[in-house]
Amino acid sequence: MIDETAGPEQAGEARFQAFRRAEALVERRRPLDALKALEPLLDEEPDKPSVQLLAARAYFHSAQLNRAERAFTKVLELDPTDHYARFVLGRTLQRMTRYPEALTQMRMAAAMHPIPEYLEAIAELNARIALGGP
Repeated sequence: MIDETAGPEQAGEARFQAFRRAEALVERRRPLDALKALEPLLDEEPDKPSVQLLAARAYFHSAQLNRAERAFTKVLELDPTDHYARFVLGRTLQRMTRYPEALTQMRMAAAMHPIPEYLEAIAELNARIALGGP
């Protein structure tokens, strides 16, 4: 829990530091530790897209795919224009072998932001669907 008795400025700094610590842990592929660091923020700021996105990434990297799907969906409810959340939601659905839903999300992400990574993922998923399996 973030110590709110320290005053709003210190509490804000503590939340910021907790977020940065969790972000670094996700980057170092320590998603379970990241989720532990994020716990107070998820409790205190559940409607903050950046917090939900970081949690979703940690869930994805720890293969908690149902939780990742819920968190990415929450991000998109809060910010429907987040192409990255849409793309990784597609990757999550792909890992769950829900290919048509995955393709829809990836196509929307690519329409918003047509970078090579998104376009290559769509081509890969189309090939997988054409071959009829995982």
